[in-house]
Amino acid sequence: MNTAVRPARRVAIIGGGPAGLMAAETVRAAGHAVDLYEAKGSPGRKFLIAGKGGLNLTHSDPQDVFVARYRERAAEVGAWLADFDGPALREWARGFGVDTYVGSSGRVFPIDRKAAPLLRGWVRRLKEQGVRFHVQHRWNGWQDDGALRFETPDGVAAVHADAVVLAMGGGSWPELGSDGAWVAPLAARGIDLAPLTAANCGFDVEWTPYFRDRQAGAPLKPVVAHWIGIDGQAHTQQGECVITANGIEGSLIYALAADLRDTLARDGQAQLQLDLLPGQTEAQLLDKLRKPRQGRSFGEHLRRQLGLGGVKSALLFEVLGKDAGQLPAEAIAAALKRLPLSPLRPRPIDEVISTAGGVRLEALDAQLMLRDLPGTFCAGEMLDWEAPTGGYLLTACFASGLRAGRGVVDYLATTHHR
Repeated sequence: MNTAVRPARRVAIIGGGPAGLMAAETVRAAGHAVDLYEAKGSPGRKFLIAGKGGLNLTHSDPQDVFVARYRERAAEVGAWLADFDGPALREWARGFGVDTYVGSSGRVFPIDRKAAPLLRGWVRRLKEQGVRFHVQHRWNGWQDDGALRFETPDGVAAVHADAVVLAMGGGSWPELGSDGAWVAPLAARGIDLAPLTAANCGFDVEWTPYFRDRQAGAPLKPVVAHWIGIDGQAHTQQGECVITANGIEGSLIYALAADLRDTLARDGQAQLQLDLLPGQTEAQLLDKLRKPRQGRSFGEHLRRQLGLGGVKSALLFEVLGKDAGQLPAEAIAAALKRLPLSPLRPRPIDEVISTAGGVRLEALDAQLMLRDLPGTFCAGEMLDWEAPTGGYLLTACFASGLRAGRGVVDYLATTHHR
């Protein structure tokens, strides 16, 4: 029996976000030589931006609820999370001295809410373990001999590797490296791709100039959203959002963005209804609206009787018109509980938080290796899955990087040297 130890192989990881870094960590731990290539001047730039307002690392949802956040891809992403879930990610971060806590919304943050200490510690440890980092190396496909081709400050570089992990992000942050430029070379190789599209996005709404100029930037909170999902079912969720010059955005809108986007694509229209006063029933509102105004304006009547003012009052007038006060009390009460908005389109892809689409999971095996390109694996947001904000995106990126890294190790254990 041959008991010789297999020599280490050379593995190229392309992309320095969480998925790529996790793949690099996994492959290097197995003893293989790892070179990580990053298009920008330093790794993890989108990770740092994600942590600018407080790094939402993962979520404390029960596992079944957590997995359901991935919608049509729940089964596939759930398999990755079986190996590395939210609690595992928190434990992993603790290894860098980064303790976490669960916020009131169930989201999980580092104690200091910062991304930089975790990223610095991670990159430092990877370098100490022997991972070689190559920044300002933009991948743009393959040479005729199969070598990876990179544009660098010193010209074109060709790299041969025994296995490759592609983890270049989606298309929503071009200034940080996630520009979707990988689509063309993969499409040229016949890889099955779903078109990149906006996810976790705001939507355009045709505001009047008067409303837009006075209310852009104003937060709507709390409100309850009502909408019909792409599955035809009625959905309800409470949260917060923000009026913008172009329409509406914010965490509540991101949570339902996939349904609105897909409904607009299918039907050419979609409707979102907002409950502006979730703490009061329609009957209570009707009772208060019927009280005498005593000479007060309708806006002042709303403020005194219902506690409705500011942007919520302005939004009611925007939808019902300047003569809203002349409408029957029943119509006003109904509108306050179900104010209809008609989103026109998602915001452009280069300004949204994340993208859907990418390498279809059907083009990959269970270890995230491309079926048509043996030895080439994919991970992270460039895969065709999506999730709302709340730590779900990051967790799945970490988990997919681990899955791809393990796939590389298994692949190299069963293949011979070139």
